[in-house]
Amino acid sequence: MKWFRSIMMPPRGSEYAGQVDDTYFLIFWISTAFFFLVAGLTAYFAIKYRRRPGNDGPTPNITHHGGLEAAWTLLPVIPLMLIFVWGFHDFVDARVAPGNALEIKVVAKKWLWAFEYPSGVRAINEIHVPAGRPIRMVMISEDVIHSFFVPTFRIKQDVLPNRYTDLWFEADELGEHVLFCTEYCGKGHSDMMGKITVDSPADFDEWLETGGDLGKDLPPAEFGKILFRIRGCYTCHSLDGSVVEGPSFKGSFGTERKLKGGGTVVMDENYILESLMKPQAKIVTGYPSTMSTFQGLLKEREINALIAMIKELK
Repeated sequence: MKWFRSIMMPPRGSEYAGQVDDTYFLIFWISTAFFFLVAGLTAYFAIKYRRRPGNDGPTPNITHHGGLEAAWTLLPVIPLMLIFVWGFHDFVDARVAPGNALEIKVVAKKWLWAFEYPSGVRAINEIHVPAGRPIRMVMISEDVIHSFFVPTFRIKQDVLPNRYTDLWFEADELGEHVLFCTEYCGKGHSDMMGKITVDSPADFDEWLETGGDLGKDLPPAEFGKILFRIRGCYTCHSLDGSVVEGPSFKGSFGTERKLKGGGTVVMDENYILESLMKPQAKIVTGYPSTMSTFQGLLKEREINALIAMIKELK
């Protein structure tokens, strides 16, 4: 029946995914059996007791049948209790993380995922985890309600402002898994995706040691284009002059910008740096003050790469 499971569900990426699938198919087959039982009896009775020529008299008085009524009331309780016990067992497994779980902090905000490891390594929209080790995500939102959902892991949890929520998983197969936000959170909701890469323990330790050394072999401007995408900058800014949530970066470096409340500022290296670290300090006229800070989320070379990219957008 593997072919049937593959049609009904996405591939399994964690140990818990198997438990969820088993519970799902238990309910599916019980529901299927009762559907054919009820539909079959309905069709049988409709044919057996249909009106026949010459039999136009009233239906004989039929009283209730105590044994039959007790049977159709009590017998369905058995599969219902089975579903309850099975489902509650899986629920407890999903809510209680093992004591040796690797804890990763998660901050959700419009429209990206920010992660921090216990070692201090930070990443945005893309993380690595070791195979065969429990991973516990401790999550909070910086603005509105988001929802952390990884289909291949069969895990989903709302991420709330002013309150921590958590979930855990243990990935048992190497590879990449897509992370979605499934709570509508504004214009960039459909773009709020991330990637979880499951590595061997040795590869994970190497990645953690380098701190996710993305783009180390690329020129700064090319690396900046990658960061522009994975850091979620594209949800508010464009590179082709079109107007999005915020001002476009095309041909912007070295130009003078009018600020809310009066005054102007030249878009140079210092202004870009300040806008990344303190985005509410100087707001360009005509645009909302919705940008969140990247303080502590960007390395020095990443800031330099973004500046280099903006400089090249003539």
